[in-house]
Amino acid sequence: MTFDQLESLEAQARMLEPGAADRENWTSKAAQYGSAFIDGLPEGKTYLPDRDRGSALASLPFGEEGRDIDEVLEAVHLGVNSSGINPASGGHLGYVPGGGVFPSALGDYLAAVTNRYAGIFFANPGAVRMENDLIRWMCQLVGYPEGALGNLASGGSIANLIAITTARDFFQVKSASIPRLAIYLTSQVHHCVQKAIRIAGLGEAQIRYIPLDKQFRMQTSALQEAIDSDKSRGLIPFLVVASAGTTDTGAVDPLDEIAEIAGRERIWYHVDAAYGGFFTLVEALRPTFKGIERSDSVAIDPHKGLFLPYGLGAVLIRNVEAQFKAHHYMGNYMQDAFGPGQEVSPADLSPELTKHFRGLRMWLPLQLLGLAPFRAALQEKILLCRYFYEQVQKLGFQTGPYPDLSIMIFRYVPSEKNADAFNEALVRYVQEDGRVFLSSTTIEGRYWIRLAVLSFRTHKREVALCLDILRLGLEKLG
Repeated sequence: MTFDQLESLEAQARMLEPGAADRENWTSKAAQYGSAFIDGLPEGKTYLPDRDRGSALASLPFGEEGRDIDEVLEAVHLGVNSSGINPASGGHLGYVPGGGVFPSALGDYLAAVTNRYAGIFFANPGAVRMENDLIRWMCQLVGYPEGALGNLASGGSIANLIAITTARDFFQVKSASIPRLAIYLTSQVHHCVQKAIRIAGLGEAQIRYIPLDKQFRMQTSALQEAIDSDKSRGLIPFLVVASAGTTDTGAVDPLDEIAEIAGRERIWYHVDAAYGGFFTLVEALRPTFKGIERSDSVAIDPHKGLFLPYGLGAVLIRNVEAQFKAHHYMGNYMQDAFGPGQEVSPADLSPELTKHFRGLRMWLPLQLLGLAPFRAALQEKILLCRYFYEQVQKLGFQTGPYPDLSIMIFRYVPSEKNADAFNEALVRYVQEDGRVFLSSTTIEGRYWIRLAVLSFRTHKREVALCLDILRLGLEKLG
């Protein structure tokens, strides 16, 4: 390399700065594609088998020269958006559907174009204030006192990890004591909690799975018995994780009773409300979540209960000083970035230093739409799940517990066939039909079909269609 190359290199590098005409063309074509995609959702399939394994993408290798926007968008359409599960569809009734309200796309667009760094207050006070304002609003939603804070994360996995890491350092856990620590969960806890425990270096702790009641909720009497037993053996009760909306059944553990035990025993009390937390917006459901305000930390996912695109979770922590101490590190090169009068920076409250400006994808929809439609949509999802619960029984299905929120389980028990095999075949039938998507789970050795109603595009039409497809499946499978 020589200095006389600079002019020619600059000319080539300026290809990375497209002019106004190219920007307008690309933006217009992308917006047209997005609009056509949304307009086609009502009549499109929710699930399409991936028969070519994304071969359309393989036909576009990375080369020295760029391609036309139409060719690239066609490859995206064929290689990405024409197979698998379509989470944008109102027919997505499996797993816990992600959302994708349109204003979030505008937020992501603006965040990417302006490329603001949201990790350190000094770098962009506005981006950090926006994130902290969103966190404070969510803290108010769960009933935390003023002064609580947290972090916008990529999802529930990182949110739970931040909470468990904070608990570890709050109790000043040393490696030698880890085998004597006791952690209390249920078999219905999301598996990312076990992963977070291991990543946080607590894999050698004693994990206690507390029995469930008939509603698949934690039995608090059994929790107390487990704690008493562990203390009598010289173990150290350390952490209890409750669920406010389990993945399998949507069950909400008895949060207030667990809070009472955790407070009395001085155990860190974490609530995984990634799925269920935003149902606190529905006034009629507030009593279901009583006790969440007494927890030490909460994981809550805006990309679930606020119908935002995948990639936005949150952790809320009552003791922000504990969170800060667990995650704050300082590099010499960052000495200019800290001074008096600053808000707490997200980089000091999580493992992330490089941080995407996630706040805008949440802030913009709340500002443009207000809270009322989100609250109404959540209430609608609850009623749709309850409606399905009643209607599917009329088709002869056995149902699990009455839904706490918007997830339920059901199964058909034929008189002369293996029930698990029959329901597995029925799920395949629904998925091959493709108009709606259902998933399954196994609880206590039994195969169950799951219904998860959480898409903002799911209405009575989609639930009725699901019932019709199940009826046809029963007729075909006999």
